[in-house]
Amino acid sequence: MEIFDCVIVGAGPAGLNASLVLGRARRNVALIDNGTNRNRVTQLSHGFVTRDGIKPEEFKDIALEELKNYPSVQFFQETVTQIQKRSDQTLFQVRTQDEKLYIAEKIILAAGLTEVHPSVPDLKTFYGKSIFSCPYCDGWELRDQPLIVVAEQEKGVHHMAKLVYNWSRDLVVATNGNQISAHLKNELEYRNIVVVTEPIKKLHGEDGYLQAVEFASELKMKRIGGFIVPEFHRPNSFAEQLGCEFKEKGVMVMDGLGRTTQKNVYSAGEFSQVSPSALILAAADGSNAAFAVNADITNERF
Repeated sequence: MEIFDCVIVGAGPAGLNASLVLGRARRNVALIDNGTNRNRVTQLSHGFVTRDGIKPEEFKDIALEELKNYPSVQFFQETVTQIQKRSDQTLFQVRTQDEKLYIAEKIILAAGLTEVHPSVPDLKTFYGKSIFSCPYCDGWELRDQPLIVVAEQEKGVHHMAKLVYNWSRDLVVATNGNQISAHLKNELEYRNIVVVTEPIKKLHGEDGYLQAVEFASELKMKRIGGFIVPEFHRPNSFAEQLGCEFKEKGVMVMDGLGRTTQKNVYSAGEFSQVSPSALILAAADGSNAAFAVNADITNERF
């Protein structure tokens, strides 16, 4: 069975860039991905110099095409279900849903995150077209428009309302049936931000583009877009399976180049932090992890 220098789990920007760097370093790489990237519902991605406004699927296609220049990198469309050390403790065994096995000396975990959205009816219809989670990614396109921020926890309300206020002063904050402190409510209303704490009954619009938000009391407010505050979770337990250590809130303990507390296990992108990341930052993480992998292989084999 072929033994890879590195198996990279996840072909988001982190995994793709790690594959590119390792391919150029002549390392034998298996890049495994199942097509569930978090940004697949996004119409356009922003903030990546030379690629501002690119469709996420086009970004991925370009990257995979570039990887074909490096024959030591192989791409596999599979779902990884288990990663464990072999009995000899020197290599890793990566198992997929189709019972395929990949053997590797190093592992880069770059599987990204999954989102849990606020419980708003039909939210998925609008998410990625007129309702988003990152103002840095989509705030420019919604600037100076009537917007809504949907956040169910006080911390999320405070953070997102302040942030979105930079792009539009015509702002409604909806807590979807949850209460916030009088202090925060007064702070928002002082800036003419409308606060609605009753549940959202319905989102009105066409083809995913928001036109109005209706609340439980039948109050209806014109809004053409907005931002939500999701919760983020790792989609798997690979880091736990491998015995990696964590800090508060599930953040992985790593050095500055993505080395985890488990020898030969590295991590990159959103997977490491359990928090969203811009494309360009995730790609940089992937590059750093690849530098670490190549440096460690070089030192071990020289």
